[in-house]
Amino acid sequence: MSGTGVEVGAQAARSRALAVLRLRSRALAVALLPAAVAVVLFAAGATGHASGGSWYVASWAVTVVALLVLLGAATVGLVVARARPALSPTIPIAEESAPDLYRMVRDLADRLDVPAPSAIALTPDCDSWLEDRTHPGHGPPARQDRAQGSGAGARGGAGASGGSADTGAGGGEASVAPVLVIGSPFLWWMRVGELRAVLAPVVAGTGPSAHPDIAAARRFVRGLDAAVAVASAPGRGPLARVVLGGIGRVARLLLRHCRVHAAEMERGVAAAAAERAQTVDYGVRIVAQEQVGLAYAGWDRLLTRVALPAWRMGRWPSRLDAGVVSALTELSRRDRLAEGFASRLGERPACDLLEEPGSVDEAASLLAARLFHGGPAESGPDWAPVAWQEYPDEVVDRKWRMDAARLHRVLDSLGVGHSTGPTAPDSDGPTLDRVLDHLTTTTSATTESDAPEPAGLPRPDDDARLTRTVPGEATAPDGAAVPGEAAAPDDVAVPGDALDALDVPERAASLFPEVDEGADLADEESRGGRLAAGLTAEIAREEAAAPPRPAAPTGQGPDEALWDDGALPLFPMQPPRTGRELLADHVTAMVCCAAVDTAGAAPGLDWLDGPALLVGGERAVDLTPRVMSLVEDGDPTALREWLTRLGVRTEKPVRLV
Repeated sequence: MSGTGVEVGAQAARSRALAVLRLRSRALAVALLPAAVAVVLFAAGATGHASGGSWYVASWAVTVVALLVLLGAATVGLVVARARPALSPTIPIAEESAPDLYRMVRDLADRLDVPAPSAIALTPDCDSWLEDRTHPGHGPPARQDRAQGSGAGARGGAGASGGSADTGAGGGEASVAPVLVIGSPFLWWMRVGELRAVLAPVVAGTGPSAHPDIAAARRFVRGLDAAVAVASAPGRGPLARVVLGGIGRVARLLLRHCRVHAAEMERGVAAAAAERAQTVDYGVRIVAQEQVGLAYAGWDRLLTRVALPAWRMGRWPSRLDAGVVSALTELSRRDRLAEGFASRLGERPACDLLEEPGSVDEAASLLAARLFHGGPAESGPDWAPVAWQEYPDEVVDRKWRMDAARLHRVLDSLGVGHSTGPTAPDSDGPTLDRVLDHLTTTTSATTESDAPEPAGLPRPDDDARLTRTVPGEATAPDGAAVPGEAAAPDDVAVPGDALDALDVPERAASLFPEVDEGADLADEESRGGRLAAGLTAEIAREEAAAPPRPAAPTGQGPDEALWDDGALPLFPMQPPRTGRELLADHVTAMVCCAAVDTAGAAPGLDWLDGPALLVGGERAVDLTPRVMSLVEDGDPTALREWLTRLGVRTEKPVRLV
């Protein structure tokens, strides 16, 4: 460790903290200035240095202004002092439930010669930081295990985690170390040595945080931020809105002036913590940082591809952290570059530091569903946990059949008939043939049109294309355009492609705005476009008709207002899907249902890609391009060949939910 580097970083942080405190002192001086002027005027009148009616009026006028300013300053100061800073949503870990983890952290603090964190909490995120929870509104510091955050508070990164800590709730109180927040995926994927190396710069941040100037500056900045949040809260009366509006403007003004100093202070704290941590497992930390990036990639993939479909079905996977290990192990199996990562699994995992890792994983999984999807805070009939071994049947198969049922409902609303071929045993049932026939716009007999043709010879559809006219123009029986009031310039018929180029944006906006304006599916004459628009509308109706999620139970944490349904999800997982994507998903679901019902296939779980169709125990990886060929080009040839090869009976009805 370079003592000079630590001192430089700490000194820079202290100087910036003093700049923040000077700004606070200037604000206080401005508030006291009218009162000082009033005192001077009354003193001058009492001693005979100023006399007359004008001095008397001026003295009382300044006194009134001073009282108003002092009243406003006292109100602002009271709100800043009493407003509760937001806390990050976490799972508190009591010492009796993780004695080995607490012992490791305290040993790490001793090696770094810094105060040990006062408590440990877990968060469903791939990050670690220090967080102050000494505000009186957050509960007694001695019972940190009961304080669970409910908002997405500001936090620093893993390398600069000391930047969000604080000590002491008041100037005369004993200093209380911040809480160490650890990303739950780290505990399951990392080994004990790797976790210790990653946490070293985080724990080292408690050292600079103990300085009284830095702690006071952080309390002031967090108080201003909390005051802005209080002033912005809805549901206030007219008078309260006026008063809080003024408080909010003052708090924002002070935040703007101290923003640069506060940011530089946190950078200095992080630099000092990083320098101090170089003495602890420096070589292991370099390797462990690779695991941080890998864990983040696996966690993101698991949430978006695996957990999100289950959340949309009203089920939440109860072992997400354990799923990260399975996902990254699968990545190691597929990617030779990641083979070394799987060899680490023979070492002791960091989750062994917990007494009951299963219950902790379940709590973190429920919190992840709450944050990233906005699900209820507790399990219920419509929000039940699902184990990984039950995922294929409870989530994948059910999702496919619900999507297939929705697809056929939309086809019914569009008046699409059922297959009537001689091989269709039940022409009124939900068959795959019905979907394929509706989306098919090309036939195998037209494949010769792809070959180049001699120049000057019209194509078979040239007559139809050239006789299309603009709206309002009459057409003769022989196909020639008859000029009218809406005729194109020079009475020339407009080619069909030109009309499509003009009409697509308006048609796309009227059908389904979320689809690209230039997409073929947006054309009102496209069967796929109408079907995609119908699916979009049907899903919107289902979401609108869904019952509201129950509110969080009373007393779940100090910041219950941040758990309102209007504020969740705090971190939305994916943007809304386009009509093309919805149509492709529903067609794929219909194909999978037919394969399961008629060809002996089975629903499965791919740890990296989510729901998967298993054919003969192997994942069918070649289905998506064939479905996209049907959806985008209207060509079912490749998909029908694939279905024939697997023995799927497209004319047989499938089972829906």
